[in-house]
Amino acid sequence: MNDHIPVFPLARLHGRYPLTTRIVGRLLLSLVLLVASSLLIFGGIEALPGDFATTYLGQAATPQAVANIRAELGLDAPAYARYLDWVAGLLHGDFGHSWASGQDIGAQLGSRLSNSLLLAGAAAVIAVPLSIGLGLIAVLYRDRLIDRLINLFSLAAVSLPEFFVAYLLILWLVVKNPVAAFPATVYASMGLGAKLVTIALPVATLVLVVIAHMMRMTRAAIINVMDSAYMETAALKGLSRWRAILRHATPNALAPIINVVALNLAYLIVGVVVVEVVFVYPGMGQYMVDAVTVRDLPVVQACGLVFAAIYILLNMAADILSVLANPRLRHPR
Repeated sequence: MNDHIPVFPLARLHGRYPLTTRIVGRLLLSLVLLVASSLLIFGGIEALPGDFATTYLGQAATPQAVANIRAELGLDAPAYARYLDWVAGLLHGDFGHSWASGQDIGAQLGSRLSNSLLLAGAAAVIAVPLSIGLGLIAVLYRDRLIDRLINLFSLAAVSLPEFFVAYLLILWLVVKNPVAAFPATVYASMGLGAKLVTIALPVATLVLVVIAHMMRMTRAAIINVMDSAYMETAALKGLSRWRAILRHATPNALAPIINVVALNLAYLIVGVVVVEVVFVYPGMGQYMVDAVTVRDLPVVQACGLVFAAIYILLNMAADILSVLANPRLRHPR
């Protein structure tokens, strides 16, 4: 009598369509992470000391006035009920209203997010090709003067926090050497062309912050591939070092490069809070900091969830692109 081990449909599907199941698995994992993020954001804000009603009314407020504000905002309901109401609103595209201003949060998020995406996009357009190019040059001139200078620059850039870089740029290009095209602040009423000119300083700050990490990872990934046997074969066939790097090493090093680029793109969008505050830039980071100051919890929750969703989305895209770029992951044995 033969014992048969049952094969579940998902395992059978994975055997027939490995690439599809990997992508579906990452989509499901991203959805789970987003739900977990919403729980952590709501729970973390719920655990904060203090109360919006007390902050809004001041220390001299009577207990009855505080109770009335809490009832009006629904703060007297259980935490689980408020979380479910919040999630139900999100599923219908409703982020709620600001406690402090009464404005619709979704409308504010749209304009603020577009400003942050403009800033992050401009920085990415410069930082990504520049960092990959510097990484390739460092590999081409490995252990020579150019490689050492690039590594020295990257170490210096990694060591400096973004607020320090921002204040240095303001000091040099606004205070000591005023340049008309480089104002220290950006205003929401500006047109697209004016914004592209005036965001030069925050973009330069972000580029200097993220370029080093991407460059060093690009260099390390390509050097790792350069030590492979097939690269030695390419050299024996007479291929120049530059052609061997571009045609053979770089395509096989795409997976780690894609991952580090995606992580830094996520930082450009999620980690711009400090840069936006320094330059008084009307983006998501500034919006969230202003909300934290007055304990406007619906705004803080919405901003936190949007940041989490962007971070999860970019990491999911990086995972999928890494699978597509790696033949061993596309066609596992």
